[in-house]
Amino acid sequence: MAARRQKIWITRAQPGADVTAGRVRALGHDAVVAPLLAVRALPDVRVDLDGVAALAFTSANGVRAFADLSGERSLKVFAVGAATAQAARQAGFRSVLSADGDVEALADGIAGRRAELRGVVLHPGAAEPAGDLAGSLERHGVQARRLVLYETTPVDLPASEIQALLRSDAVLLHSPRAAQVLAGHLKATPAPDLRALGLSRAVIRPLARVRLAARACPPFPLEAALLNLIDRRP
Repeated sequence: MAARRQKIWITRAQPGADVTAGRVRALGHDAVVAPLLAVRALPDVRVDLDGVAALAFTSANGVRAFADLSGERSLKVFAVGAATAQAARQAGFRSVLSADGDVEALADGIAGRRAELRGVVLHPGAAEPAGDLAGSLERHGVQARRLVLYETTPVDLPASEIQALLRSDAVLLHSPRAAQVLAGHLKATPAPDLRALGLSRAVIRPLARVRLAARACPPFPLEAALLNLIDRRP
């Protein structure tokens, strides 16, 4: 029997939102693109690669922001997951390794290759990252530093639009920050029939105290695995 057509709210920031929406529609569902976050590049950022042995990215946004500012593509890249690794390859990086996990998995993977690193691991990313990668690497004995390239700010959606979006069958979440914003909306406008599907446990955690029909994440933080949850009823 064919799966029921569902209304799926895509919350991730552009340009990734449109890519996800296309994949949702290919599964036979209605995708509504309404990002909860907007990405804004910070002005006057200086990229200093002196002493840097490798780059570590925890999001495709971080890859794009770095690639916009620097022509460096020869450094080894460590990526948190498949989507970030793909963005790095598309940006022109030749040596890309994916942890296929969360920030801690990325730190563990980099630490396992510390003998190959002759310098600092630079983490280009957001002003409010999902996790403390640099701190985790330092605890593993790996020199690391952050490079803040952009910030994510909540999108100001009209109350009427929020109410309509909360009547979706499911909402897709790609970051803890987006889940935090959604939790705020749910406290003001409960949606007990909404299913929240997050890319990982860390992503879905901010929704622990709000009432939902279901909250779920895939065993691996891959978008393909996330999309498989749409037709899997609790």
